[in-house]
Amino acid sequence: MKRALIVGGTGPSGPFLVSGLRERGYEIAILHRGTHEIPEIGPDIEHIHADPHFRETLDPAIAGREFDVVIATYGRIRIVAEAFAGKTAQFIGIGGFPAYRGYFAPSANFPTGLPIPVPETAATVESEAEHRFSYLIASTEQAVLAAHPRGTVYRYPYVYGPYQLVPRERCVIRRVLDRRPFMILADGGLSLMTHGYAGNLAHGVLLAVDHPDAAAGQIYNCGDDRQFSVRQIVEIIADEMNHKLEIINVPGEVAYPARGVSLGITPHHKLLDLHKIKRQLGYSDPLSPEEALRRTARWYIEHQPERGGDLERRLQDPFDYDTEDQLAAIYREAAKHARAFRREAVPTPHPYPHPKAPNLARDHRNR
Repeated sequence: MKRALIVGGTGPSGPFLVSGLRERGYEIAILHRGTHEIPEIGPDIEHIHADPHFRETLDPAIAGREFDVVIATYGRIRIVAEAFAGKTAQFIGIGGFPAYRGYFAPSANFPTGLPIPVPETAATVESEAEHRFSYLIASTEQAVLAAHPRGTVYRYPYVYGPYQLVPRERCVIRRVLDRRPFMILADGGLSLMTHGYAGNLAHGVLLAVDHPDAAAGQIYNCGDDRQFSVRQIVEIIADEMNHKLEIINVPGEVAYPARGVSLGITPHHKLLDLHKIKRQLGYSDPLSPEEALRRTARWYIEHQPERGGDLERRLQDPFDYDTEDQLAAIYREAAKHARAFRREAVPTPHPYPHPKAPNLARDHRNR
């Protein structure tokens, strides 16, 4: 029987990877620290408990073992890749969108911001001085492919689904539960950022298992086929809970309450180009993003975190409704003053001529 190892396995995409590998006939093990177990990983799955951040803890755990496929979703991926050199026929490393230059520092590019959409060929961060975290992600990709020339790297977007450490859905769900009448969003919530449902991303990763030759040595962007703006995400979650939230449009510079649901406040789009994974591996969403978002919302409604606990602190959302009420009042007052300055727009007729008779040089509106 073919053997597969998932390094991680208990995060959002882990159960979907396990299920997909099982359907493909693999004997599966997961390697993780053992501090977080989930019921979706059944007793038929072997658990190897070791810390994948350090060779001194990883090497003894995998000594004498080989796997047909290793999917590394967790730990220090470059260390994991080096540890499995010569121990697997196929290595798949999960990296991230922030490898691209301009993800965290839009002014690093000209014109400012990321290309829209961002292809795999876009520039990545090349030095720690430019941005340390992004550089570590980008350099790890090269370390993976150096250790496994036929390996594959995936650049994950924001992952939504159960077990997300920073679930943006909570920002909406708690406000609906508290019967808030409105929600403040930065710049109307119209920014676009690639997201991916955990099950859809796992499907994309498993396509490399299905097509190892096509995926050999490749780097792929991945995410849902269809993307929603922040505003649309809020609308779908609120609709799932049978509640309507008024959207208060506040400039990003002062939209502090929107930080959690927006995953940071930026007016720049962060949209990945997905043509490569579609063309080379045949990717399409197995579950529609709207249904995936609704399922995710239902899961978090059923699994309520502690108010003010670790999860909400990671969200950087204080749920400070007094501040929100004051910001909303400032916005409404400013909007009232702005409307008082309204001037009638200059009438602009349709620019193309529409003559009433043949062979006229100009029509009845002198066009």
